[in-house]
Amino acid sequence: MFTRLFTRPSIRRLLVAGSFFLAAAVPASAQSDPLPSWNDGPTKTSILDFVAKVTKEGGPDFVAPEKRIATFDNDGTLWAEQPLYFQLIYALEEVKRLAPQHPEWAKKEPFQSVLAGDMKKVMASGKKGLEEIVAISHSGMTTDAFNKTVADWLATARHPTKKVPYTQMVYQPQLELLAYLRATGFKTFIASGGGVEFMRVFAESSYGIPPEQVVGSSGVVKFQKGDDGKPELVKEMKIDFIDDGPGKPVGINRFIGRRPIFAFGNSDGDQQMLEWTMAGEGPRFAALVHHTDAVREWAYDRKSLIGKLDKAWDEAAAKGWTIVDMKSDWKVIFPPAN
Repeated sequence: MFTRLFTRPSIRRLLVAGSFFLAAAVPASAQSDPLPSWNDGPTKTSILDFVAKVTKEGGPDFVAPEKRIATFDNDGTLWAEQPLYFQLIYALEEVKRLAPQHPEWAKKEPFQSVLAGDMKKVMASGKKGLEEIVAISHSGMTTDAFNKTVADWLATARHPTKKVPYTQMVYQPQLELLAYLRATGFKTFIASGGGVEFMRVFAESSYGIPPEQVVGSSGVVKFQKGDDGKPELVKEMKIDFIDDGPGKPVGINRFIGRRPIFAFGNSDGDQQMLEWTMAGEGPRFAALVHHTDAVREWAYDRKSLIGKLDKAWDEAAAKGWTIVDMKSDWKVIFPPAN
């Protein structure tokens, strides 16, 4: 849901992304260890074994390349999501940027609290207030203008505690996994509760996932002719589709058209995507990232307001899904700095 929505890449990002595009072009057999940032153990082995069996031609579990669909949640699965979903941080900063054009916000909640920096009151506004913040900051402009605004923000904004660009908050082990899957004939997709147009700005440069392979929540977009007579698409303040919880398998079916055989999430919002993936015939793989590293990242699960992992955790344990323990399974979490 929209409460869960919450580049220009640097030279470092271009180099990192380039290294994974190169890795994707190298046959898996030529790579001594396709997942070097994953510690050896049951979790890494489960991934390697699954990929090996579904790509072994003539084997009993072989899956044709066109059916090798892998879907990944974004927030908390491919990049960090604390202390707030990054798209929500963007929305809050957009409200502040646009405030001079809206003097009425100074006396209207939740905008008054946003401008005052009172996050306790902002969060207390609940789903309705947060949706209003996102709607205001994501509408009333063309899609091209929105894309530029997001790219400009990603190029300059810094994480509030890590003090690095948000595009540096991606998970190195997951970058390797995405590249490994593509090198072995998988097509990788994002299926996230985040805004689809927001994610499409950075998904290709950060993950190697092109815009057409990003599924997310969306608002209504209207076609019209601009003042110059040229066609344009304008973002309106109406919700079109929520790609979260039970909406995820619906979105995958609608926009991808194939049931995944490999699905990766990190929270209760991903449970239905993993359930639907595992309900198909043939070999299947479902995994959850469990945030257990309070030193290198954050440690949270059942009681967290952001990325809550509760019912999905129980479901994973009961059904034997893979649970990635961030602290013990990942050698490193973020890509190396320049």
